[in-house]
Amino acid sequence: MKPVNSGGHSAYQNLVLTQLRKYYPDADSSFDASTWDIIEHFWSLDLSPVDQILQDRYSNFGPPPRLPSDMLRSYLLSMKFKVPSLTAWASCLKQNHLYAILSGFLVGDTPGTGTFYDFLDRLWLSDENNLSDPIHPPREKPVRPKKKGEKASPVEKVTVRDLLARLEIEPPQDFAPAGRLFDIFKFLFLNVSAEQNLIDLSSLAISGDGTPVYTGTTERKTCTCDCLAHGIRDCKCNRIFHQPDCNIGWDSHRGRYYFGYDLYMLTASDSENDLPIFPLLGPASRHDSHGFLYNWFSMQQFLPEANVTKLLLDSAHDAMAYYEYCHAHGIQPFIDLNGKGGRPPVYKDDFTIGDDGVPICKEGFRMRRDGTETAKGRTKFKCPKIRFAGEGCPVCTCENPCSNAKYGRTVHLVLKDNPRLFNHPPRGSKEWELQYKARTSSERCNKREKIDYKLEDGRHRSSKMWYCRLFAIMMCQHLDAWALPKSSPLKDLFRKAA
Repeated sequence: MKPVNSGGHSAYQNLVLTQLRKYYPDADSSFDASTWDIIEHFWSLDLSPVDQILQDRYSNFGPPPRLPSDMLRSYLLSMKFKVPSLTAWASCLKQNHLYAILSGFLVGDTPGTGTFYDFLDRLWLSDENNLSDPIHPPREKPVRPKKKGEKASPVEKVTVRDLLARLEIEPPQDFAPAGRLFDIFKFLFLNVSAEQNLIDLSSLAISGDGTPVYTGTTERKTCTCDCLAHGIRDCKCNRIFHQPDCNIGWDSHRGRYYFGYDLYMLTASDSENDLPIFPLLGPASRHDSHGFLYNWFSMQQFLPEANVTKLLLDSAHDAMAYYEYCHAHGIQPFIDLNGKGGRPPVYKDDFTIGDDGVPICKEGFRMRRDGTETAKGRTKFKCPKIRFAGEGCPVCTCENPCSNAKYGRTVHLVLKDNPRLFNHPPRGSKEWELQYKARTSSERCNKREKIDYKLEDGRHRSSKMWYCRLFAIMMCQHLDAWALPKSSPLKDLFRKAA
């Protein structure tokens, strides 16, 4: 039967208030400040549109279901109260009246574990719990890097340029089963944050970064051949993988191999709260330079209204194809150099270019930036040895001046000659450094999900469950950023009743 919520959010608020007065008559003084913050946030959170969004996921026949808004609210509460198991959470709802009341259930009439799994099934737009075929050959494992803290080299057999060109024509479809989850996140959380000016979707600065998500200690698989019986231990025959979307990757932070996902998250870097925008779970072996492209073109399908003006990425994304793409689409790139992309040894016959894109004269001095001519697409650098004597007269103090001009030698770097090295603003400038500092918002966002909300404690075995848990945590991150009213309306109602 289709869910029907005739009372809307006000019916939920009335139910919460009635039951709190009954079971917690001294609630004003019974709960600590942090618990009251959770109560206030959820009492104000209107999830009633979920009942309409999920109408097509329910049958016209059968008994009346639990309201999707109540089930989602309860699932979010399990994240807030750090209960990672649905079985444990169903037990908590029976034992702790506050959890049941805030969820929107009647005390003594709470859903069981199976009801939660059934609800999460309705959020997943696929009959399969995973995205890839569980039967396939063993995947290549990344080569352990030689230096400590260094990221593993890509195992992909396609270059960034070729992958970008392919995904522009044929965008990835891996995210499609999580489309309904994103719709709920977008309409009820992301858009609300935009309305509260916490993010600006019309001019968005985005930071991207990948982080490992451990889902198990070993790779669980079953052989489909009898090679082992014949003494062949390293065969390449198909195997049945019990977590087909996961594989073995290299965790550069901990310096060890791990089994699980690579979570690539796009974050609003210009948000004070490091708010998540779009996630994508990929195999652990996927390099960040490829993970970004899969995420980026997936986001363009599901969030086309986002106008990205700045892109902040670390050195793993330092590829010429990124800069050319950003230049063609009006995006300002802020990407750190990794030293592997090369640089032109000589520019304008007698000037070399430093690792940060600043010209170095034949005497070995770094030239001084003197502004950017946007209309001509070039940045101007002047001689660093020019000093101004009395009455403002310029004097070159270099022992071997390279120009007789009054203001010394001037070099213009044309941005299109090498968009990787010739940036606007140039690397090393205060403006560039100030913008690039915001890239750490991705790391803080990932920390909130993995440490504060205990993402990896889920111990799930399917991409469906991992995406459900991930999106619930992202919803809580946005909810945490919303400002509570200065006066507590719920407490005021309690005091009036008293």
